[in-house]
Amino acid sequence: MFLKNRHSLLTFLVVFFTAFSMQAADIWVATNGNDANEGTKASPLATVHMALRKARELRRLKDASVKGGIHIIIKDGTYYFDEPLFVRPEDSGTADSPTTIEADANAKPIFHGGIQIKNWKKTTTTINGLKAGAVWVADAPQIAGEVINYRQLWVNDVKAVRAKSTAGDKMDRILSWDKETETCWIPFKDKSVKFEPGMEMFIVQWWAIANLRIKNIEVVKDSARLSFEKPESRIQSEHPWPAPWISKNNGNSAFFLNNGMSLLNEAGEWFLDRKKAKIYYIPRAGENMASAKVTAPVLENLVDVKGTIDSPVSYFKFKGISFQYSNWLRPSQQGHVPLQAGMYLLDAYKLKVPGTPNQANLENQAWVGRPRAAVEVNFANNTAFESCSFEHLSSTGLDFNKGTNHNRVQGNLFKDIGGNGINLGVFSEEPFEAHLPLVVKDEREVCSDELVADNMITNVANEDWGCLGIAAGFVKGLTIEHNEISDVAYSGISMGWGWTHTENVMRNNKILANKIHHYAKHLHDVAGIYTLSSQADSRIEENYIDKVYFSPYAHDPFLWLYLYTDEGSQHFTIQNNWIPIQKILKNNNGPAGNIWKDNYAFVDPKIKENAGVRAPYANLKKEVVVDETWGLQEMPKSVAIELVGKDFDIEKIKSTIKGFRIVGEELYQWENHLVIYGLMNQPERTKKKLALAFPALQIKIYENPVYDFQNFERCPGVKPASEWENIVLTANLVEDPKMQQEYLDYHKTQFEKWPEVAKGFCNADFQQLQVFKNGRQLMLVISIPKGESLDKLNPKTTENNPRVDEWNAIMKKYQTGVEGTKPGEVWNFLKKLEEKK
Repeated sequence: MFLKNRHSLLTFLVVFFTAFSMQAADIWVATNGNDANEGTKASPLATVHMALRKARELRRLKDASVKGGIHIIIKDGTYYFDEPLFVRPEDSGTADSPTTIEADANAKPIFHGGIQIKNWKKTTTTINGLKAGAVWVADAPQIAGEVINYRQLWVNDVKAVRAKSTAGDKMDRILSWDKETETCWIPFKDKSVKFEPGMEMFIVQWWAIANLRIKNIEVVKDSARLSFEKPESRIQSEHPWPAPWISKNNGNSAFFLNNGMSLLNEAGEWFLDRKKAKIYYIPRAGENMASAKVTAPVLENLVDVKGTIDSPVSYFKFKGISFQYSNWLRPSQQGHVPLQAGMYLLDAYKLKVPGTPNQANLENQAWVGRPRAAVEVNFANNTAFESCSFEHLSSTGLDFNKGTNHNRVQGNLFKDIGGNGINLGVFSEEPFEAHLPLVVKDEREVCSDELVADNMITNVANEDWGCLGIAAGFVKGLTIEHNEISDVAYSGISMGWGWTHTENVMRNNKILANKIHHYAKHLHDVAGIYTLSSQADSRIEENYIDKVYFSPYAHDPFLWLYLYTDEGSQHFTIQNNWIPIQKILKNNNGPAGNIWKDNYAFVDPKIKENAGVRAPYANLKKEVVVDETWGLQEMPKSVAIELVGKDFDIEKIKSTIKGFRIVGEELYQWENHLVIYGLMNQPERTKKKLALAFPALQIKIYENPVYDFQNFERCPGVKPASEWENIVLTANLVEDPKMQQEYLDYHKTQFEKWPEVAKGFCNADFQQLQVFKNGRQLMLVISIPKGESLDKLNPKTTENNPRVDEWNAIMKKYQTGVEGTKPGEVWNFLKKLEEKK
């Protein structure tokens, strides 16, 4: 009995001293602390910088208290940073003794990179025609006698608008662009706009934007010619992709001017006059500038986690921390002309003779730089960001760049961010041309085996519209799963770089069970998930992608997609993704190809239900932002367009309709009848363009089917096939109008009065059967599973089903052949025109 009690006592003492030891490695920080304090809960430090130094000393001295790890515990409050927090290799923990910077229980500490602007007063004079007092003014904050520069301003945590030339969400259209003189002509009817040094042009160009510093504005009547500062002037006019566009069909590139005092005229706008050291703002409704919290960003980088290839930062974690208010000034200093995903061009030009050793048809060269991020991570492993928030940031939120592996980003909020929510991997280092595959001698340089999971990413890319929710470059072993992404200006997730099918470091990447919706807010050539280049053994599975914004300023209004495998993409398995329709694009994929299977609205419903953020992070769902200012894209519908004539120029026809991005586009022909069938938007617009290109042809539209059988609606327990083959037939109704109406009436009531007919179609595994009518002429489309034949399936419609024979007999009296049909024939089969290989 005595020995047993003695053992219990020893156990108690071990547990007690272990707990005491772990307690001793807790370092506390509070806004009312002092860096001369001990760092205990009762006597906290004032800055996380000093806490990290104290933790570093404990590890240097091999203090026994760090055995169970070091916890830097941050009490509630806002911590204003005047320099970034630098996490060094010496700050690394171990698997058994990690270092964690974490929020105190129920606290939401903010690491703040900005400054508050106070003492606002009403102006006493009229400004830009506004009455006195409509504009408020404050002294611009300064450091060392210099006015702080910034491109963003937040009022009560809501981003204000840099004074611009157009009202609200409206934009103007350029008139022309002259690459030789590097100038742009714009409409210029508002003569109250005056050129001021520092003014910029914001322009939309394909899948990106550009910020161009204006050198001069030369006004000629109701137009003006803009010239720009170097280096962006040359880059903007020399680089071929993306570039300003001139389009009679969809309008020229959209733009506005900004950052001028003469542009300040609308509620919510602001202007920083650096010469006078004044900041001006027009309040929105309900804003009281006497008490408003007005914030300008100062630091471009709040946290820098940086090791070396041989001494990485390891086992370091942030939990429950909010990173807020970062700055980004490069566009104000050198302009900003991105290639893609926010990666800005350092140099770019078109090759006089296309072709490089890696790509025979490549016509452009480009070298890119990488925007700053609020939190930057290089050469680090086994770090984590969990339950943090990244908000009110000017450029990228969180950036894992080079030499990072086995890190975790989970359960975080990314919201109100100017650039990418999350960056991962190298996107071509500055010395290397952007279209080269990344091949390294030391694989430790590659961003690998990272987990990005259960994050809410919403209202990002709100400054650089060409950015994304998650942007991954040259990565391997990356898993992006169960994130929710909404309210983005461009695509949801992009993965890959290089535009090449050449094998490279990328492999074994996974995009799984993400929920992506309300994207493409401003730009097109866009997708929920987008890929580039060869990525061996990679998967895109069980994602839920829906709801695409309609943008009035997109260069190609029909080029919006759910899944998009772009240049060189190969070795992907893309399956079981929930998308409303198969609006996808496989553009110049690699020769090895990809596996596509079951990407449509009929996958297991659990895929849709399970996508997105999981417990215990489900509370993030309340943060979702949706802005339907423009509304949503209209879903394409089944349409057939018939061309009647002779000597069809098939390639010209295909070229003419290419810009309309017809989903499942197929061409069928019988004699002098050519039919284009697929899911279309604005068929009248398509018809108009065809009519202009082929004035000798008769063109007819068949839409809004008079009969529409869909097996998912009529065949209980049946899952539609993921790939269909369509059979297209045409016939006429008899000339008697009364009999034509009888035919239509029969089809309106067929499902109720003749259910056996639909049952026959189910038995035959018809995927759909649609009857269209234009005048007397009918167009019948029967869709069957790919690889099946109508001759095999059609007899099943009448097996043990005599009412189908009865139905068919009745229908015969209403139908007759079109002109040119042989005697005794009614329905003519149109032959599908196969694609040239």
